[in-house]
Amino acid sequence: MEFWTFFAAKPLMWLIVTITTFIATSWLNRRLGGTPLLHPVLVSLFLIIVFLLLTGTSYETYFEGAQFIHFLLGPATVALAVPLFDHFERVKKLLLPLLLACMAGAVTAAASALLVAQALDASLGTLLSIAPKSVTSAIAIGVAEKLGGYPSLASGLVLITGALGCMLAPPIYRILNITDEAVKGFTLGVSAHGMGTAFAFEYGLMAGAFGGLAMGMTGAFTAFMLPLLVSLLGIG
Repeated sequence: MEFWTFFAAKPLMWLIVTITTFIATSWLNRRLGGTPLLHPVLVSLFLIIVFLLLTGTSYETYFEGAQFIHFLLGPATVALAVPLFDHFERVKKLLLPLLLACMAGAVTAAASALLVAQALDASLGTLLSIAPKSVTSAIAIGVAEKLGGYPSLASGLVLITGALGCMLAPPIYRILNITDEAVKGFTLGVSAHGMGTAFAFEYGLMAGAFGGLAMGMTGAFTAFMLPLLVSLLGIG
């Protein structure tokens, strides 16, 4: 027990656990054909939570090591601008349709979730946590906190939304005969935020570029739009 306590207190321990778990779950996901149902992020999250519970380790202790990976989230997001710059001319030509699609998608995602949750008599805190489910975690947590929701619940719902978006997108593309990489990427970015953007790169660099653009636009628009939407629906 003393041996484990010594290593559990070391930040490097939890950094290694996080990286090893993600590598293992990514390998498993590839072996199973890349199914979104076993997305590496979701499976890693589940396994690490179970491990922390079994070892009686607090989240604060774990995050002392995991914070180094968390820090890289910012540079990784900024790096999405590189493929976007390569396709900047097409973005300029489609700017108006992209703006309209982003606003329609963001409003639909938030309003539909809130209305369904209201119909099921969800509590106020749950409603305010569900509202930002379709934007990337960093923005969703901040928005949920400002609205009075539960940041941890919002973060979990963001992951579920991303996994569902990645799972449903391929069959929808086939049914609607969508072949344009830009359309695939943008819809994934709007509906499935960061996970959708990462998935979009499997279709090509253009899809990834438009996914990153959609993720940023949707996050920014949602942050300003949600308080007004919540007020219009009489929530709070």
